[in-house]
Amino acid sequence: MLVKDMFLKNKSYIFINLIILFFIISFKAHSNTEDKTKIINHLSLLKNFSASFLQSDGTNLSEGKVYIGEKRVRAEYFSPSKILIILDDDKAMYYNYELEEDEFFNPRNTQAWFFYDVFRNPDFFKDSEISEKYNEIILEKKGVGHEEENFLIRVYFEKKPLVLRGIEVVIDENSLKLSIYNHNYNQVFNKDYFKLINPDFFN
Repeated sequence: MLVKDMFLKNKSYIFINLIILFFIISFKAHSNTEDKTKIINHLSLLKNFSASFLQSDGTNLSEGKVYIGEKRVRAEYFSPSKILIILDDDKAMYYNYELEEDEFFNPRNTQAWFFYDVFRNPDFFKDSEISEKYNEIILEKKGVGHEEENFLIRVYFEKKPLVLRGIEVVIDENSLKLSIYNHNYNQVFNKDYFKLINPDFFN
């Protein structure tokens, strides 16, 4: 009888632990789903928004500012070169102020597409992974891009309050890291600010 009682007691102990583990995992999955939904909503609602950024590819450091409109994204690089990029889903413009050269292109055929998808494509992160470390939430997306290149994108947020802090992009063997600061949630843009037009046209 003693052996039988011990066996039953052990089975009960294991069963209770399994139930506790199930609830912990379920709670964590539910919490992660809630956090991901909240973050995706936060990104999709970033309109009339601007922020400064520092960009590093491991060798070169660039400084600029990103502007988020209703439908388009505008990125301005101030150093080491003054460059303007305006992005829509399938059309974009690149302008080099120093060379006074412009180029119109499909961002899907370049490695600039992530700028648009991160900020203006809320469906992009629906199948992403989410993790939390201290007061930081990390949204991670892996996949194959339009040009059959492998990519990894991580977006970093301060949790409380929820603030976008950085973006890390790895496309094949090329990598970029953007540190984001000086957030402005009430930016006012004129009606031409996101037009795909050479800026010299307005001068």
